[in-house]
Amino acid sequence: MSLIKYDPFAPVRSLTNVVDEFFNRGIGELVGYDHAFSVPSVNVVENPQNFLLEIAAPGLEKGDFKVSVENGSLNISAKKEKKEEVQEGKYTRREFNYTSFSRSFNLPEGVKPEEVQAVYENGVLKVTLPKKEVAKMEDARVILIE
Repeated sequence: MSLIKYDPFAPVRSLTNVVDEFFNRGIGELVGYDHAFSVPSVNVVENPQNFLLEIAAPGLEKGDFKVSVENGSLNISAKKEKKEEVQEGKYTRREFNYTSFSRSFNLPEGVKPEEVQAVYENGVLKVTLPKKEVAKMEDARVILIE
């Protein structure tokens, strides 16, 4: 048995191989992965009082989002469905557009899950995760022995 090195750029390829490669690829390889899967970008900012998540989600509305905290994780999802029908003479045009995404984040130990807040404005969902106050260390004091 001999090994044959595969060269995808070899000039001799049969028509069967070309057809198989075209029809056996996923949609992401045809149109690009950024068009096939839509997951919004997220910025995470930490400051002394809280964590701030900024999710870029233009084109959505406040009511399209669902934000929940359960079992130590923050779940953010959105769903939007748009249907359009235009009738002109004998022709009817129907267009359907469906957009959705879901992201989950594990909450750090020092977050107050009961005080999480979310605001949507100008295409950005801002989720604020307040931190718990850590126990302050007191200075050592000397105890006099009587």
